[in-house]
Formats: sequence, structure tokens, C-alpha cells
Amino acid sequence: MAEKKGGDLKAFYVVLGVTALIAVAAFGWSASRSGLSGVATQPIDAILEAEIADIQALVDMAAGVVRGDPEAPIMILEFGDFQCPACQQFATEIKPQIDLAFVEEGVSRFVFHDFPLVRDHPHAFLAARAARCARDQGEQYFWPYHDRLFSLQSIWSVSQAPPLSAFENYAATIGLNTEVFEGCLRSDRYADVVSANMRLGRELGVNRTPTILVSKEGGRSAVRMVGASDFEGFQEVIDRLLEEEDEGDGL
Repeated sequence: MAEKKGGDLKAFYVVLGVTALIAVAAFGWSASRSGLSGVATQPIDAILEAEIADIQALVDMAAGVVRGDPEAPIMILEFGDFQCPACQQFATEIKPQIDLAFVEEGVSRFVFHDFPLVRDHPHAFLAARAARCARDQGEQYFWPYHDRLFSLQSIWSVSQAPPLSAFENYAATIGLNTEVFEGCLRSDRYADVVSANMRLGRELGVNRTPTILVSKEGGRSAVRMVGASDFEGFQEVIDRLLEEEDEGDGL
């Protein structure tokens, strides 16, 4: 069963347009690189052949955080930045509606990928690492920490210095072992994982946040939505993809 799930996830990334990748395990990226900000929406169809083993290596290294049934027919990928105001709007206003309508109903899985725009958001890379450090103590801790970062973004994002103490305080509020969390945060742990997420996003043409990519199992198209958008837009996209799936099943 685990093998099947991995294959399904890999196929989604093929549809989303990952091209052939070489030596993906040899990343040496600096945490200080790259990013553009902006809000826009546009659809995209992308079918690209790729070297499957290379795709899986990159996907595995990026370790997107999955919420919902891993075998749900629709996959929603978010490339997000914890210091991005539009990402905060998406996380607090739109994503809860997506979770309720699609994720909890088994229609979709939701996968979060880090895409810190470090040129514009100096604490975004650290925040991404902090969320990974929270997850390090158990899968159940990622999403509460994710939500805490976004709900308190206006506080920690204005700090002149890296907001280490704030992030450590947030860890305590969700029941994490604070000593373990502090040891993780105050090291370089997960810097490689966050960098791999950035690389994966770039291979998919991501340069703004939030970028949402919606696809379906066995589908031949993907839809790209950039910016906070609105729930109705997601409803329309997912309904259309499900209709296409039903039509395909009837052939």
C-alpha cells in the first residue's frame, strides 16, 4: 500500500510539470537565496514527461506535509511563505473552508510545501524550519504550529532580529517539548528540506506565494492559482476536475 501511495504522489507531480532533474540529492543551497512576491491568478495545463526516479528523489527530499486521505482523487499543493501576508489570508480565511468541504470529506488531500521568499521576508526561512521542528515531535504538531505562525504573523514578522524566542514560545503553547524544539530551531536542521522545497517549487515555475496547484489522479491537466484567491474559485476548479474524472470513467 505504501508503494502505491508513493507512485500516486509521484504521478501528480508529473502532471504538475516537473521536468527531468539531475543529482537532486546533492543540494548545497544557501538559506539566503531567492524569491519574488506578488499576487495573481492564472490557470495552467501541464503535461511533461520526466525521469521518474529523479522526480521521486526530489519529492522525497522536499517532504511535503500532507493533510487528509493520501489516496484522495484531488491533490491541492500549496507553496507558501509563513511571512507572506497573502499566505496568511489564505491560511486563515480560505484554507479552513477547503479543509471542511474537500479534505475532511475525502475528496482532496492538501500538501504544504515551503517556499520562503527570503529576499522580501527575512524571517520566512526560519519560520519554515520552525514548523518542521514542530513536526519533528509528531505529525500532529505541524498544522497547529502552522496555524500559530500565520495567526501571529503580524507580531513576529516585524521583529528586527530573528524571532527565535517567539517561535519557541509558540512551541510551548501547542504542547511541544521546548528543550527539544529549541535544540532543533537553533541548529541547521531542516535547512536542506526547506531548500529542497524551494527547488521543487522553482521546477514547477513557482515565483510567488501562495501558489496553489490543483490536479487529480490520472488527470492530464493542472490548474494554477496564485494569490489568496477565494473559496468559490477553488470550488469551481475542483468541481470541474471531478466532472472530467467522471467523464473519463464513462469512456
